[in-house]
Amino acid sequence: MVHMIILSEARIYVGTYAKYNDGSIEGDWLDLDRFSNIEEFYEACEELHADEEDPEYMFQDYENIPEGLINESWFSSNFFEVRDGLDQLEEKELEPFFIWFNNGHYNLDSDDIDDLISSFKDEYQGQYDSDEDFAREFVDLRDDLSDFARTYFDYEAYARDLFCGDYWSDNGYVFSSN
Repeated sequence: MVHMIILSEARIYVGTYAKYNDGSIEGDWLDLDRFSNIEEFYEACEELHADEEDPEYMFQDYENIPEGLINESWFSSNFFEVRDGLDQLEEKELEPFFIWFNNGHYNLDSDDIDDLISSFKDEYQGQYDSDEDFAREFVDLRDDLSDFARTYFDYEAYARDLFCGDYWSDNGYVFSSN
């Protein structure tokens, strides 16, 4: 099961390297739903660490932020665009989006979120109990097979063929391999 990332609940524990090197993890959690852009976020970081002249921020912990958007010393300026862009998806599409994203080698930091969502919507086929159930529905949509032919159709073998190249699945979610 994929850990569900809920960007609207994203937060970061912000300290500084100077404090850390002095043996302190002093900082605070910043809830990212309070900010509309990266500039507002960094203004809050400055206020939080106003006791340092030129603080070097250390993101010591974080929640609900995809790996490609943060590490200990860096936070993507694209986070807020990604968070706001994902509002285009329905709640039931968020888990398959992150499964698709994690399997596609996309880059949330640099790729345009609208293009990513469009590609996801093109490739996402739905959720199925099995690859064979997907194949069965795929065949049922065809007009050129008689009911007689369908009774002899090998859905298991057809599913294997479909998922050898044209489609892939993860956790019941099916995607085309475009």
